[in-house]
Amino acid sequence: PDPPWTAPVPAEHMLELVYGELRRLAQVRLAHAGPEASIVPTELVHEAYLRLQGNGEEWDGPQHYFAAAAEAMRRILVDRARRRGAIKRGGGRPVALSEEPACEERPEELVALDDALTALELKDERLALLVKLRYFAGLTLEQTASALDISPRTVQRDWTMASAWLRLRMDDGVEG
Repeated sequence: PDPPWTAPVPAEHMLELVYGELRRLAQVRLAHAGPEASIVPTELVHEAYLRLQGNGEEWDGPQHYFAAAAEAMRRILVDRARRRGAIKRGGGRPVALSEEPACEERPEELVALDDALTALELKDERLALLVKLRYFAGLTLEQTASALDISPRTVQRDWTMASAWLRLRMDDGVEG
């Protein structure tokens, strides 16, 4: 049988289709934050949903929605990190991009990554989307390949390139 998203799906219906997976991804993203976290997975998913609901967009499928949800989660976490007084570019401390989830216990990493990711988006939108899907939405290599309609090998190559570019930008403040 065809999945329920063979046609564009309004936002209020898409959440029903992907809620469980979004909540699982949010749990993974916040797992390293510990008891000091200022947001819990359910709250992150609901806040992301409210942001997505407000734009009235229809979704071509769950991958399109996950990409938008990753951006919404990024914005939420970065906004919270900025409110917590994070210093731009890690306060002079080197920050490394890893495949570990973005979490609230490292707000300087989120702020530095957001700045670098914004610059990368101007240079290469697909690489920036790949980072958002992998780092903020927690998609696997294979899920990211499916979402971007590219091979897992290309995702791995692009992840390596994007990570290096972002790391350089974040650590040294180098203009790319």
